[in-house]
Amino acid sequence: METTETIKTIDTAYIKRTKNGRINIRSGNKIDLVIKWTIFMLTVLSIMAFFFFDYTGLQLVRAITETAYNLRVMFLEPTLNHFSWGEAFHQIGITVGLGVLATIIGGIIALFLSFMAAENLSKPWISKTVRVVVAFIRAVPTVLWVLIFAIAAGLGSEAAILGMLFHSIAYLVKAFSEAFEEVDPGILEAMRATGSNWWHIVTHGVLPSTFTYLLSWTFLRFEINFGVAVAMGAAAGAGGIGFELFMASGFYFDLREVGFITYAILIIAIVLEVISTRLKDRFFPSSVSN
Repeated sequence: METTETIKTIDTAYIKRTKNGRINIRSGNKIDLVIKWTIFMLTVLSIMAFFFFDYTGLQLVRAITETAYNLRVMFLEPTLNHFSWGEAFHQIGITVGLGVLATIIGGIIALFLSFMAAENLSKPWISKTVRVVVAFIRAVPTVLWVLIFAIAAGLGSEAAILGMLFHSIAYLVKAFSEAFEEVDPGILEAMRATGSNWWHIVTHGVLPSTFTYLLSWTFLRFEINFGVAVAMGAAAGAGGIGFELFMASGFYFDLREVGFITYAILIIAIVLEVISTRLKDRFFPSSVSN
């Protein structure tokens, strides 16, 4: 059996040379192979999943008909039946407030922790320690953190904010620190050569270069926290529009009210996205155009 020596790997082929001087070219590469096997395994697992479903009592035609009727009632006939418009805006305000508090407090704490987590701004042992801790916190889902604090601190808005705050800090520390590490090392070296201290480097070299990314990640986390606040409105006893959605869907079974609340949540999500884009367009137009 001839031994081979790899000469070069390109995007579309393996090129190998044997000891007798022959060159063997084989189409494909490792990335293509991994992608193909990943798609194949996901397809097989998806097909297998259908065989484990419990189809007892399933009437497919009736299920499709009733689902279509429910969707029509929910999204084409939205209305309020169990609370007023004023109360609806109040509950929406509670949900938005939960997301705002968790994001602002988490962003401030994460900003300082990310300075310690960034390898180009901190000592290696400090950076690794902070990264390990936030990785552990981030590995636990936000919903689980909220439920943990709901048990420890009792049901209410405090549990929801603390749970979202924990995961927000871990999420933003990773995002912020990676943005700091993308700063051109030449800028930092030039500032150190001129005698700038650590805080001067951060405020005049790092933050101005990464502020757009920090703003984008913060708004993205706020959108996530808003979604979690909706989901935790009933589970953590935090109230808000999520609690009304739980009551309408699980207690009253009012599809029209569920549709109204769904539209309200969708409109808020769109407004948040528009605000985020407008802020970046107004204060950082050059970074957006690039």
